Amino acid sequence: MAELNLKPQLLTFRAWCWAAATISSRTLHIPWDEAGCLCPVGDLFNYAAPGEETFCSEEVDGRLCASSFQATSLLNGDRAHKSNVEVLDAHDLRLTDGAYEEDVAAYCFYARQNYLKGEQVLLCYGTYTNLELLEHYGFLLNENPNDKVFIPLEPEIYSSCSWPKELLYIHQNGKPSFSLLSALRLWTTPPSKRRSLGQLAYSGSPLSTDNEIQVMKWIAKKCNLVLKNLPTSTEEDSLLLSSINEIQDLHSVVELEKAISASRGEIRSFLEANKLQNVASGNNLLLSSKARRSMERLKLAVQWRARYKKILLDCIFNCTETIDSLTCGKYLPFKLA
Repeated sequence: MAELNLKPQLLTFRAWCWAAATISSRTLHIPWDEAGCLCPVGDLFNYAAPGEETFCSEEVDGRLCASSFQATSLLNGDRAHKSNVEVLDAHDLRLTDGAYEEDVAAYCFYARQNYLKGEQVLLCYGTYTNLELLEHYGFLLNENPNDKVFIPLEPEIYSSCSWPKELLYIHQNGKPSFSLLSALRLWTTPPSKRRSLGQLAYSGSPLSTDNEIQVMKWIAKKCNLVLKNLPTSTEEDSLLLSSINEIQDLHSVVELEKAISASRGEIRSFLEANKLQNVASGNNLLLSSKARRSMERLKLAVQWRARYKKILLDCIFNCTETIDSLTCGKYLPFKLA
């Protein structure tokens, strides 16, 4: 910043926050600079209300399933199709709102629907997770089809398959992604049989009942481990949200005094950090816009982590249900020879 000879008012933390928010929320992706670029006129578009977009990460899973047979040729040592797979993936996974087009040296926007004269053209937020929406735009969704959770994976899992890391995740409904299941089925297969079973794994098909049970147990164990290592539980998050809602709904200092005196744990720490732990300063909570904003931010953070845990819990439930079904013999896919 010193080399830029910026004015003193542009060297403050507040100025940095403004610049970071501008880059985070207003810039457009370009291949040669990770910061992106500012695009005159292009940044005037408003965004469609969340929930109205039609493109979600589960659609990506479906398209990957349709193209996965091409990927198996890479596993078998055939590089002839590599460029075709890369082109297909780039086309399928790219959001179609806009992109920088090298042939015309311009950033081009594409209509995702037919617009009538006079209608407002809206952009899509994209396939953002709740954490990304919260970080870049300051909100999250109760039901976000693009939300996902990444669990820790052994390095050998990445080396045993050709799926990119960003496709190995758990969906917002608690179901492992197509790519994650494919990768784990192949990884849990003995190395000597991976080549012969590669096409079956990349097609999305279970390799055997025992293999599928092993995969589901592994995923459930990982999810349990992640939950165990988190600093708070689902029950604690639920109680904290109830406390926040209770305080936000109060309209008198008397009511607030009772809530503050009964507060414990994280909500108590929050009140103390904002100097709101006594009745006199309690007026500030009722009147101060800064205090209300801080409380709302705390609520958003707790809501996010509660949804994060719910995805992990749903995944454990789904895996357990699948294991029970396989154990009862209701589902008997191809058996290993």
